[in-house]
Amino acid sequence: MEFVEPIKRLDDIKAIKKILKKHSQRDLLFFVLGINTGMRISDLLSLKVSDVWDDKKIRNFVCIMDSHAGEEKAFYLNKSVERELKNYLSSVDLDQQDYLFKSKKNNYPITRQQAYRIVNQAAKEAGMSEKIGTHTLRKTFGYHAYRKGIAISFIAKILNHHSSSETLRYIGVDKNEKQLVKVDVNL
Repeated sequence: MEFVEPIKRLDDIKAIKKILKKHSQRDLLFFVLGINTGMRISDLLSLKVSDVWDDKKIRNFVCIMDSHAGEEKAFYLNKSVERELKNYLSSVDLDQQDYLFKSKKNNYPITRQQAYRIVNQAAKEAGMSEKIGTHTLRKTFGYHAYRKGIAISFIAKILNHHSSSETLRYIGVDKNEKQLVKVDVNL
């Protein structure tokens, strides 16, 4: 497996979203869900409609058993994810037990290889030269959470890392790099 980068520039994220929206609502949702939750690719691909939709509304959290951590983990579904989920679920005919990222060829989810092609091709079309793959989604989540002031210890827990330095390396941040963090309590 090659080392891949997080998508650090917000303009690149916007460009990829625009490209994916033209291609497929499913693929856009896959990307948005990945960069907004930090879920592993294997967990994303195994999601069923019932994991995100309770037959009336979008769930607030996706709860999955994390085989690496040996515990259940909850991932928050923010407004960006909620919007794309609503758009996607209203445009397809899926049952509660269908895979969320169902292949167009059968009743199984898209493959890891297809997921890679979706992300990689969109990044190339957006003009990105960095190495991009499915792990990029998770790294992008961690990078932007860190840049928005989320404690690195909390991000490490979400990503199931053992140390903050491991997480900083993983998300492509030099721990000696100076970065102003906006702590906006906004009371």
